[in-house]
Amino acid sequence: MRAKHRKASWIQRVMATSDALDLEPGVFTWEDPSDIARSLARSACTSTRRKAPPFRSAMAMLTFYINRAGKALPPQRRAILEQAKDELRCLFGRKPRATCRSAPDPHFYTCDSASASAKRR
Repeated sequence: MRAKHRKASWIQRVMATSDALDLEPGVFTWEDPSDIARSLARSACTSTRRKAPPFRSAMAMLTFYINRAGKALPPQRRAILEQAKDELRCLFGRKPRATCRSAPDPHFYTCDSASASAKRR
């Protein structure tokens, strides 16, 4: 039988000590999908600790949050976060599943693997 009180779960440890991205506080609670996508893109582009390209890191963090929330995530919130995925795709020049609300800023999201690895040195 499991103990009623356990130490912090592995997911709490991952969220507290993740070495992937430094996210803005409360980013997943924002109402505007474009703001969420821009914040994740900014975090991914400026991170010197990520192991994957910026787009994959940002999308993985967003998907991770949605999957961990599971059924507890209200449908309206899930819809906003799914829209943020499309906005993120647009920002990085990928094909969205729906139309993008905001046009990508070509100067802001030019972080690529080469420039990111140069920053790490």
